[in-house]
Amino acid sequence: MAGLNPKLACYWSYSSDTCGIYATVTDTSADGDRSLESMGIDAIASAPATSASPLAARLSAAAPVLLILSIAARLAWTYLLPTGANFVDLHVYLGGAAALDHPGTLYDYVYADQTPDFPLPFTYPPFAAVLFYPLHLLPFGLVALAWQLGIVAALYGVVRMSQRLLPDGDASPGGRRVAMLWTAVGIWIEPLRSTFDYGQVNVLLVLAVLYAVHTTRWWLSGLLVGLAAGVKLTPAVSGLYFVGARRWGAVAFSAVVFLLTIGVSALVVGDQARHYFTELLGDASRVGPIGTSFNQSWRGGISRILGHDAGYGPVVLAGIVVTAALALLAWRAVGGGGVQSGARAGDRLAAIVIVQLFGLLLSPISWTHHWVWLIPLMIWLLHGPLRARLGARVLGWGWLALTVVGVPWLLSFAQPSIWVISRPWYLAWAGLIYIVATLATLAWIGATGFRRSR
Repeated sequence: MAGLNPKLACYWSYSSDTCGIYATVTDTSADGDRSLESMGIDAIASAPATSASPLAARLSAAAPVLLILSIAARLAWTYLLPTGANFVDLHVYLGGAAALDHPGTLYDYVYADQTPDFPLPFTYPPFAAVLFYPLHLLPFGLVALAWQLGIVAALYGVVRMSQRLLPDGDASPGGRRVAMLWTAVGIWIEPLRSTFDYGQVNVLLVLAVLYAVHTTRWWLSGLLVGLAAGVKLTPAVSGLYFVGARRWGAVAFSAVVFLLTIGVSALVVGDQARHYFTELLGDASRVGPIGTSFNQSWRGGISRILGHDAGYGPVVLAGIVVTAALALLAWRAVGGGGVQSGARAGDRLAAIVIVQLFGLLLSPISWTHHWVWLIPLMIWLLHGPLRARLGARVLGWGWLALTVVGVPWLLSFAQPSIWVISRPWYLAWAGLIYIVATLATLAWIGATGFRRSR
């Protein structure tokens, strides 16, 4: 509580109907009484600082320049270094789209020009090929440049939307400049580095889900989640958030939109849609090597320890159960997804991030570029209602350090091949880094809420 008005008195109340912890703070200074209700699980920590540090002021003033320099450096990395970026996933998107010109070949397509040890098949729902079809008509170099600039714009959108989803909204001064700084730094963390390198689509999908959480229009939320799941199945886990938040209109409409993407795909690609959803769906080996250090899911982590693909065996299932329990406790601690309206709405940013962290560990394969959700997580930890707590600072800065260094990327140099699962025990256990950090984060959020409820 350092730096706050010493006359600030607070009393806490636990609301069992929302499964969250809320606070009422009353300022009894000479200026009169002022009440702030339900500012999340730590109302005091969410109070803005009275003055910014000189370093923060200088960074804020330099934010636009730093962002431009960061973008320029990323483009220089891409185009001036021999191994700057290979855009292999973007090649797959467009190559799969081009396969629509040859009926019945979508899921026979592979891209191997730059990946001879792993010819990359089109592993996405058929709707993705339909959506990307117009892009394959353009020069690839033009699409790649526009794609990178689009990733930067979407990353800035992810940061701004995360700020707006904080319990006190974007109330901090200089929010746009803070977003510029986060974007400048975010470009260089491991999930974004691999996103740029491969030409991935995940940042756009994260932005769509965050806006779906932000908007109160059920049809728009459902439309965004349904379309995102139609492009790539991983955003479908977002439905758990809307179920937990009891936004039934969004839940139902997202399912309708997803089914419509299947219907549209069936009209365009015919039997290939049936082939994908009845035969290829669930075949993780087709997506990529389970045991590589880049796969930061429970299945990947346990497989590296056991030395073979663990599948969804007892150990992996036990890890998923533990994660689900911690995620549920964390969800309750932050008040869920805002079932109530007004002052007693839950922490929506924390809630959707908790769901996504669970989904990342649940999935058979969670490549490092799937972990773009760490950007909203770090924003919540370092700018959210618990930002004054030591645990939030340790976790927030710890995640930033892990992702800037890129521990899974470093571990990849010690594996003889992406296909070899077995490795020395110390490398196998080190490969649990994102998994362990996620469990620690969920446990801390849940424990913080439990302490406040006592």
